[in-house]
Amino acid sequence: MREIVFLAIVTVALALTVGCGGSDGPSASPAPTLNPADFSAAVDNPLFPLAGIGPKVFEGDETDPDSGEAFHTRIEHTVLPQTETIGGVEAAVLQDREYHDGELVEATLDYFAQHRDGSVWYLGERVDEYEDGQLVGHEGQWLSGDGDNRAGVYMPAQPAAGQKFNQENAPGIAEDQSEVIAVDAAVEVPAGSFTGCLKARDSSPLDDVTWAWCARSRRRGL
Repeated sequence: MREIVFLAIVTVALALTVGCGGSDGPSASPAPTLNPADFSAAVDNPLFPLAGIGPKVFEGDETDPDSGEAFHTRIEHTVLPQTETIGGVEAAVLQDREYHDGELVEATLDYFAQHRDGSVWYLGERVDEYEDGQLVGHEGQWLSGDGDNRAGVYMPAQPAAGQKFNQENAPGIAEDQSEVIAVDAAVEVPAGSFTGCLKARDSSPLDDVTWAWCARSRRRGL
């Protein structure tokens, strides 16, 4: 789920920020079976709102960890008007198109639904990878309900320090986990100062570890 992580780095307008770090990942509980009647495609959790958000463009600079080559990244982030049923659950569709130095490298459709308790669940992603304008693969693609793949909690309704949860449950494909480190924290980024932030440690047995910040869109002093 690389796009969501990078979007968190640059989505300061929506008050979502991420930094990097390292640690062992949390031990989270197995994925439960979902009751579609308990979910809605209207995602309005204040720490991860999708409902009512228009198209956004995010830009930043990255460095390839292997080659050391620097490049400019642009991500076009759009919540599509239509929903899709994933594993029996109606889900909101978040479209991400990622460009490196102006060249499309990945197009992703991410699927989210909100439980009646307010928690946001991640139901999987469809991934198209591009090289020199040609489709070359679908690495990281998974959907809840396909084989052993199961949805995971992306944002709890009432997060608390020490809380652990699986964001993705696709064995061998996507196994992101998260642990809440702090709630109601304050964050300062180039876009401004924000309060009401949640700090979480994200990890995966398949990838490197990242530190994630998710913030309410509330500036300090407003």
